[in-house]
Amino acid sequence: MKIKQLNNPILPGFYPDPSICRVGDDFYMITSSFSLFPGVPIFHSTDLANWEQIGNILDRKSQLHTTADHMTAGIMAPTLRHHNGTFYMITTNVSDKWNFIVTATDPKGPWSDPYWIEGCPGIDASLFFDDDGKAYITGTRGEVSHDGTHGSQVIWIGEIDLVNMQLVGEKKTIWGGALTNCASPEAPHLYKKDGYYYLMIAEGGTEHFHAVTIARAKNISDYYEGYAGNPILTHRHLGKQYPICNVGHADFVELKNGEWYAVMLASRLIDGYHKNLGRETFIAPVVWEDGWPVISPGTGKVEWSYPAPELPATAQKPRAVRDDFEGGKLGMAWVYFGTPYEDFHTLSDSKLSLKLLPRSMSPELRKIDLSATKTDKSAPSLSFIGRRQLHANFRISANMSFDALSVNETAGLVVMQASNHQFRFERSVEKGQQILRLIQCTSELTGYPHQPHFKGVTTETELAKTVVDGGIIILSIIAEGQDYSFYYGKVDESLTLLYERADARNINPEIVGGMVGTMLGMFASSNGQESTNNAEFDWFDYNGTEQ
Repeated sequence: MKIKQLNNPILPGFYPDPSICRVGDDFYMITSSFSLFPGVPIFHSTDLANWEQIGNILDRKSQLHTTADHMTAGIMAPTLRHHNGTFYMITTNVSDKWNFIVTATDPKGPWSDPYWIEGCPGIDASLFFDDDGKAYITGTRGEVSHDGTHGSQVIWIGEIDLVNMQLVGEKKTIWGGALTNCASPEAPHLYKKDGYYYLMIAEGGTEHFHAVTIARAKNISDYYEGYAGNPILTHRHLGKQYPICNVGHADFVELKNGEWYAVMLASRLIDGYHKNLGRETFIAPVVWEDGWPVISPGTGKVEWSYPAPELPATAQKPRAVRDDFEGGKLGMAWVYFGTPYEDFHTLSDSKLSLKLLPRSMSPELRKIDLSATKTDKSAPSLSFIGRRQLHANFRISANMSFDALSVNETAGLVVMQASNHQFRFERSVEKGQQILRLIQCTSELTGYPHQPHFKGVTTETELAKTVVDGGIIILSIIAEGQDYSFYYGKVDESLTLLYERADARNINPEIVGGMVGTMLGMFASSNGQESTNNAEFDWFDYNGTEQ
C-alpha cells in the first residue's frame, strides 16, 4: 500500500535531536534520551512515515550511567552511522566521562560497551566516513586565543582510528557558525556531495531562536565557507503564536533514487506558548540548488505534512491502549529515571510490583549532593517507571493495589516535567486512614535555564485529599490541553472526580525550556525511611488524541 503523506511529527513526544541513516531499503533513526534509562531509542522504517521502535542502544548498566537528579543530564545529541556492515553510534554522556562510541552489526543489538574517546572535547560529537575509508569526528569546543583564554564555541574536526578508537593527528577548527559570535553552534553533521564537504550545524540555542545553518569546503579540514542563504531552516521569525517552534538540530538522509530528506527537532505548542511535549522529531524534503540544500522548498518552514516519496510501506502495528504487564520484560515504551542500580520492580502473574524505595519523588526532599553524582554508581535509585506523553490530550489510568503503612509511604501516578515540576496522584495514610491526595510540585529556578540543577525553592501544594478504602484502587488522569482532571474508584467505568482542571502550565514553566518533555508513570516511595512495602499495578492504560 502506497503511503500518501508524511505527517509531522514522525516521532511524537520527547524524542529530540534525531539522527538518521539508510542501509539499503531500510532507514534507522535515533534520538537523545537525557537521564532516561534505557538510553538512545532506535527506530526502523522503510517509508519515512511510519516508525517502529526496535530497541534501545544503551540498555545495560555497563553502557549508561545517569542519575535521577535532573532530567537535563545523561545522553545528548547522538549520531547514527553505518559503514562496511557495522553500525556506529557516537554521543555525549554529560553524567559520565563525556564522548563515546558503541557499535553493533545488528541495529536491534546487542551494542558494545562504550569506547570512551580521549581528548574529544565538547558536546554533540558526530561521525563521518570519507570515500578513502578514513573516519572523522566533528564536535564542539571553546576556541582558545593566543593568550590562553577561551572564546566563542566553534566546530572542530579530527581523524579517528576506529580500530583503536583513538583520535589521531591535530584537531582543527573548521567553522564558528553563520552569525558572528552566534549562540551555541553545535550538532555538527558532515556530508559529501559533488566534490564538496558540507557541514550542517545548529545554532541560536535549542529554544525559540534555534536554527539550522550550513557551510562547505573542498578539503575536509579547511575552514568552511558559510552559505549566503543561511539559516537554511528556522521558525524564529514566525513569532510565538506559530504552532511549531524551536526548529533545529537536523540530519540529512539520501534515498536510493537520489532524493534527500531532513529530520529535525521541533516543538508543538499547547494552549499558548507551552511545550509540554518537549522537542519532537519532524521531517521535511530537501532539494539542492546551485550547490546548496533547500529544506521544505516553496515554504521554507516545517509543514504538518508532505507528499510521501515512493517507498515500500512500513508494516503498521496498532498501538495498544492497555499494558497488562504480561511476560517477564517491560515493553519498549517504558523507561526509568536514572540508571536503575537497585532492583526495585518485578513482573509476575501479569502484575508490575514496585518497591517503596527511600528516595522521594520530590527533589527538595532528596538531599542529594549533585557534585557527587557525576560518576557515582551508588547514587540511590528512584522507584519510578514511566513513558512519554505523545498527544496534546490524553487519558492515563492504572489499577493499583497498595496500602500505606506509615505517613512516609506513598505510591500512585505522576505527571513529571523537568523532574521538579509534577502532579502526583498518590495514596498514603493519615491517622490510621488510607487517603488519596493530589500534590502539585513546582520550583522557582535560578541560574542557567537549561541546566537548573534544582537551584531555587521547590514548593509542594496539596490541591485535594480524600479518605479512601484500602486495597485495589483505580487512578485516572484526563488531560485536555492544559486542563488536567483526576479521578479514582473501584470500577473504571464509574470513577469519582477528586480534582477538576488543574492547570498544567503550573508544572510546565518556560524557564525550564523545551529540553525535556512530559513523562507519565507509576511510582512508589517511602520518603527517606526504609520500607519492605510494595505497590502492585495490574494494568496501565494510555490513550491519546490531538487537539
